Amino acid sequence: MLAKVLSGALIGIDAYPVEVEVDIAQGLPQFATVGLPEGAVKESKDRVKSAIKNSGYEFPARRITINLAPADIKKDGTAFDLPMAVGLLTATGALKTGRPGRYVLMGELSLDGRVKPVRGALPVALAARDWDVAGLILPEENAREGAIVDALPVYGVRDLGEVIDFLAGVADLEPCRVDVAELFREGVRGAEDFAEVRGQEHVKRALEVAAAGGHNVLMVGPPGSGKTMLARRIPGILPAPDFAEALETTKIHSISGLLPRRDALVARRPFRAPHHTISDAGLIGGGAYPRPGEVSLAHNGVLFLDELPEFKKNVLEMLRQPLEDGQVCISRAATSLTFPANFMLVAAMNPCHCGFLGDSLRECTCTPPMLQRYRSRLSGPLLDRIDLHVEVPRVLHRDLADPVDGESSAAIRARVEAARGVQRERLKAFGLHANSRMQARHIRKFCAVDDHGQKLLEMVTDRLGLSARSYSRILKVARTIADLAGSETIRQEHLAEAIQYRGLDRKTS
Repeated sequence: MLAKVLSGALIGIDAYPVEVEVDIAQGLPQFATVGLPEGAVKESKDRVKSAIKNSGYEFPARRITINLAPADIKKDGTAFDLPMAVGLLTATGALKTGRPGRYVLMGELSLDGRVKPVRGALPVALAARDWDVAGLILPEENAREGAIVDALPVYGVRDLGEVIDFLAGVADLEPCRVDVAELFREGVRGAEDFAEVRGQEHVKRALEVAAAGGHNVLMVGPPGSGKTMLARRIPGILPAPDFAEALETTKIHSISGLLPRRDALVARRPFRAPHHTISDAGLIGGGAYPRPGEVSLAHNGVLFLDELPEFKKNVLEMLRQPLEDGQVCISRAATSLTFPANFMLVAAMNPCHCGFLGDSLRECTCTPPMLQRYRSRLSGPLLDRIDLHVEVPRVLHRDLADPVDGESSAAIRARVEAARGVQRERLKAFGLHANSRMQARHIRKFCAVDDHGQKLLEMVTDRLGLSARSYSRILKVARTIADLAGSETIRQEHLAEAIQYRGLDRKTS
């Protein structure tokens, strides 16, 4: 007696079909799972056995062999519980499938037969569009996530008995449906607003420039000056994600098990703020079976690193590749995986160890060696990859007491979206969407400056000893400032503003 049930598994952020083959033969009772199962898959036999019995079905006391094909790829997770149980009941004859076609089944089984949510339902639903299947049967909590693809019917189930009745044709289930437009409307609501921030107008301007071009930004200021408050409001001024971006972001969160239950889509820009004690694998991704790290979870959004010098130096240096390439390549002996990591880096730090260097009200107690040690925690190559260095001074009482709200995030976002629209039109032939992603050939073509601008750049570059990368990033920021001003050419005032955003270069020169 042999039965075959289709399921899906993950490799990186993509899914592939897994055929769950169940064979029941004569012999002493035994339950063997083959096909390179990991620990959670091996333990499925105990969950499946109890779920079948507690759902009112008979568990066969025979020699059971379950193969997960293809058998040369490691399988992990608990999503194979449901297809195993359905395959066993089909092989014993308890389930005589009355439904035409084949279904993709995923779900973890509780001991009482309830179907519990699993990771990775969305990537499987996306991949299933190319498989010869009639639909997907997922846990009720994952149904909306799978239905967002809107290519195949997705049925949400609560327990094993409901699945068996549906497959046997005894009961009907309604396919899950999701209103995508409403999800995006909900994503806009509830975002923190720049109107709540008092003072710091020049910092808001710098963050507007950073958002308009997708540039990385470092804020330097004393404790309590509003660095974290400003950073948390940056997603609210970024352009709203389109459906393709939201789908890619949701895939990563689904694989990591971080998609909130009942949520179908990450409809707003993600904001990730890991603690400075994070490990290299936690930030970049990795593990024995590689999983996405914080840089991938911030894909299409913001990665905020507060107290930047407190992060381990080797961890920070690992940011170089994703900041340049927009992706992370993780190689292990068994496999090599690539995770997307196209994020906007926003970092914050104190100007010195005590935090009051340059403060108008409190005196800095750091000695020159202490200051040097503090700043040496950030390497030159990493600072080169941060486009804007912005000073965030102490907020004065008159600004804190001002009853008038500042400019709203919606107003700033409108200007940012207009500038991004110009950039998309200019760079669409190269497959780019923002000035921050321009390469050398694009800079030569789109960031030309006149003679006055060249003289200004020459003076600044020689005086500050800027690297070639810093020089290029000044030109890219100037291009973004010109786009915000609606100018086709980069004028001298645009360059001057871009140069003033290299504050740490001036201090270390």
